[in-house]
Amino acid sequence: MPRVGVPVQIGLIETIRARRGRLPWLARHFARLRASLAALGAPEPPADLADLVRFAVGAGDRVVRLEVIGGHAEITTREVNTEHTVSIVVSREIHRPYPHKTTRRDQFGRALAGARRSGASDGLLVTAEGFVAEGTAWNLFWWEKGQLCTPAAALGILPGLGRERVMTLADVTEQQVAVAAIARRSLFLVNAVRGIVEIAAFEGKAVPADPRTAELAASFWPFGDQD
Repeated sequence: MPRVGVPVQIGLIETIRARRGRLPWLARHFARLRASLAALGAPEPPADLADLVRFAVGAGDRVVRLEVIGGHAEITTREVNTEHTVSIVVSREIHRPYPHKTTRRDQFGRALAGARRSGASDGLLVTAEGFVAEGTAWNLFWWEKGQLCTPAAALGILPGLGRERVMTLADVTEQQVAVAAIARRSLFLVNAVRGIVEIAAFEGKAVPADPRTAELAASFWPFGDQD
């Protein structure tokens, strides 16, 4: 337990995708990291952080987890999750604002564990007011007739880099909606590690596919995967 009178430091996390040894979103990850450090008044990371991340990647496809706490950086890597069939359930965990990607992720850990116990891949968190918010490590999008929609940033969701990328590829409407509003929609999740992934089942029911999702997915990664 922390000593009395000693403030508990909050770590900031960036989960970065390496594709063929390249880091397509590295500059954006670092920009978000610096913005969060400034907002929280946390110390800056080492000046050679970008070189340390590149060194950890190697030449293949990896997921890099970067944690910065107290001005120090910890870098680990793992294999990429290639799961193609994703089933989502609504979590019983109430969503609380998460504007910065910090190590205080208990709500998401509980939501993921609960979803896995029910046999689903992941859980979707909903606010206390009943509005659809975000997944445990991803942002949600859905097609509503001819419009692409996503939960509003005003709900306190993480400004995901994958979400940002989708919003540069298509016209997107931010909404505050209840679960019932997306129950029969074509859904997909996105993050900067896996890109765009179609949701096959929601609350145990098959989700209709939409060809526009595949078109967006094909354009998600930048040409040449340059970092």
